[in-house]
Amino acid sequence: MYDDILIPTDGSDTVPETLAHGLPLAADNDATVHSLYVVDSRVTAAADDETGADLERSLEDEGRDAVADVEERAAAAGLETVGEVRHGTPAKTILEYVDEAGIDLIVIGTRGKSPREKVTSLGSVSERVVDNASIPVFVVRNAGSEE
Repeated sequence: MYDDILIPTDGSDTVPETLAHGLPLAADNDATVHSLYVVDSRVTAAADDETGADLERSLEDEGRDAVADVEERAAAAGLETVGEVRHGTPAKTILEYVDEAGIDLIVIGTRGKSPREKVTSLGSVSERVVDNASIPVFVVRNAGSEE
């Protein structure tokens, strides 16, 4: 049913729980696991030239580590992997990758937010992906929470 599954990563504590759901789905379907980290261009654009360059390098390093972690866990489960670090707006870049790579399913983690948090954050990456994806999205709600 699924040949290519995207598990976006931000390197946070939501990723292990997201992988706990995404990797078995990939194994059950003999699917390739795609891992994508997006260096948020809004963050790097807000910094001055000197600080921005250092910040961008730091985020790229963080992204390579986060993607490598997903790839290692997927490979340990006997799955084929593809990993990439891109620059852009996270939700938009994730959806562009979906179209370019022929992804069949997105497995993404999210933390549950209170109504107040939703107002102050103007929505999350996972919400934007769900709202705009043309393919199924499996959301691992409250990933990384201690509840």
